[in-house]
Amino acid sequence: MIKLLIVDDSALMRRHMGRIFGAEGDFEITFARNGAEALAAVRDQQPDVVTLDVNMPEMDGLTCLSHIMTESPRPVVMVSSLTSKGALATLEALELGAVDFIPKPDGTVSLTIDTIERELVAKVRAAAKARLRTRNLAQRIRRQHADLGPPRPRAAAAAAAPAPAAVNGLVLIGVSTGGPGALDCILPLLPADFRWPVVICQHMPANFTGVLARRLNGASAITVEEVESPTLLRAGTAYIARGDADLLIARRPNGLTALPAPASPSHIWHPSVDRMVESALEVVDPARLIGVLLTGMGNDGAAAMTALRDRRGRTIAESEETAVVWGMPQDLIRRGGADVVLPVHRVAEQLEKWVR
Repeated sequence: MIKLLIVDDSALMRRHMGRIFGAEGDFEITFARNGAEALAAVRDQQPDVVTLDVNMPEMDGLTCLSHIMTESPRPVVMVSSLTSKGALATLEALELGAVDFIPKPDGTVSLTIDTIERELVAKVRAAAKARLRTRNLAQRIRRQHADLGPPRPRAAAAAAAPAPAAVNGLVLIGVSTGGPGALDCILPLLPADFRWPVVICQHMPANFTGVLARRLNGASAITVEEVESPTLLRAGTAYIARGDADLLIARRPNGLTALPAPASPSHIWHPSVDRMVESALEVVDPARLIGVLLTGMGNDGAAAMTALRDRRGRTIAESEETAVVWGMPQDLIRRGGADVVLPVHRVAEQLEKWVR
């Protein structure tokens, strides 16, 4: 049995979530109406997983989460609105240690809750087995990295970076559950004059990817931006695919380009890592591609990155010791598609070595 604590100030939401998990047959469910009740329930019930609403009276979800991760760490899945404010709060929650989040459905809860039922159950089950990421891991890694010397500022790197037409290689990163924390352990460690573009598919709703890009941009020496329209790829820049859609790599007369594309119905997860890598293999010499598969549920990217390695490309799989959910990278290793298996804080160093 999985002991689940559902925390939400809406009686209707509690009832619907209770129905969803009760029907599964292997959940022992308790409820709390706000953060204060949740902390008491965590102490008394010792749940395996907590679902935590962001906006609640008396004690909001972020404050409650901070107490949980400090006093009695355990997997927490945030339940967030799809607004920009909700996205900001959700990313802050992931930095505080939440394993994952589920967006609340738009409209009347009683009519739309079924749209997230499958995803909600899958994420809670994955959270029950998830590895908790140490709070402030990314900040500690950046401090250690800074001791080796300050990164080159963006302005100085711009002149040193190759012109767009000279870009002849790509780093392709796929990531899902636990992704924001993993990316925060990689992108800020890359130098501003990193010579290949980095293209990222992070499974996440469209309302969240732009906020994620802006947060990572503020923490990184390289530029980080969301791909909202056809975008020429430049060295020293990381490109995050817009959520709820896919991203393709194409070669245009002026250089390699990232193209937003409607989500493919033949792929389960979006933005699709497999589809991104497959498109890159069509237009770039595989020997000039590096695939990186990080934490996440499922196996998106494993097949395409195995094909990349079979065609002389290079690949990195995140190791179990740092992956929040060791699904995607584990499948890449199982297929024999990983050149190296590394903890997330060593990925940037390996990328620099290979690109040099």
